[in-house]
Amino acid sequence: MASLPVYRWRLAPDGYATYRQLRALGLRPGGQDVAAQIERPRRRRGPLVAYLYCIDQAKPVRPMTPGRWAALAKANAARRICPECRRDAGYVIPPSLGMCGRCAAPEEQRAA
Repeated sequence: MASLPVYRWRLAPDGYATYRQLRALGLRPGGQDVAAQIERPRRRRGPLVAYLYCIDQAKPVRPMTPGRWAALAKANAARRICPECRRDAGYVIPPSLGMCGRCAAPEEQRAA
């Protein structure tokens, strides 16, 4: 079994890219295996590892279909609806509250 080439942080040769770098270029790995990895050393823990893919073997990102756009719009709309009062809050409700600002602090709203 062959091992992957390992490069130090910021010293990978041209022609390789991480998954996020491929996405920024409008590409995806396209089923290829990991070609190499880079390691960023840390003081008290193990190194951070990022996997690299060959840019020349990457494929273009698939375009969004109308069905996917509709599903994404529906999911984003659901994140804006308060589960308590069932109103559109006008913003994405924070998971830490779990409800809109009106429902989270009703006595403050009445005093104002």
